[in-house]
Amino acid sequence: MFTVGMPLAGELFFMYATMLIAVPTGVKVFNWIATMFRGSISFEPPMLFALAFVVQFTIGGFSGLMLAISPADFQYHDTYFVVAHFHYVLVPGALFAILAAAYYWLPKWTGHYPNVKLAQWHFWLSVIGVNLTFFPMHFSGLAGMPRRIPDYALQFADFNVASSLGAFLFGASQLLFVLLIIKCVRGGEKAPAKAWEGAEDLEWSVPSPAPLHTFEHPPTFRREGE
Repeated sequence: MFTVGMPLAGELFFMYATMLIAVPTGVKVFNWIATMFRGSISFEPPMLFALAFVVQFTIGGFSGLMLAISPADFQYHDTYFVVAHFHYVLVPGALFAILAAAYYWLPKWTGHYPNVKLAQWHFWLSVIGVNLTFFPMHFSGLAGMPRRIPDYALQFADFNVASSLGAFLFGASQLLFVLLIIKCVRGGEKAPAKAWEGAEDLEWSVPSPAPLHTFEHPPTFRREGE
């Protein structure tokens, strides 16, 4: 919308409306940080991916704020800078959060804890792969590389080589996750009903893995201390 030739008043309206997205996004980020503030955090695989999600998502938010500035958007528009921004929000914002949830629920699904060493390898290779893929795209876009082209000029080759290596690394690291799930299904450290400290919801009161009929009778609820 910034580059279609609309009047200045229209550009300003869209610029401020887009920048307002940063307000609820900032509130969410501070909520996540405040949730962890002064908490007794332990770095199991679910927490690693949750923390990476917050950091990576925030990076995507900063570049989104840059894209909201109308004069600057004439340079950013339809370049790889937009690709970098979008994927910094999309991949950590969706995939990392899904992976955090998958690691959190694997003990309840399978009855076994995931292999910690394998999970750590999966985490670090995923984080390195994501950043190696998408961070150089900011510079490709600022240098003028457009989106949706079958080929690119030679001056963009170095950034694209780095992005390609990162993409292969990130893709290959997900095979570790597949292997980890297979190992988790087949065996490993047995998980109790309450697999994680602080897991107080009702589902953590049934055995791991959860039985076919979770509750034979409606569960009763009592306040703590009653």
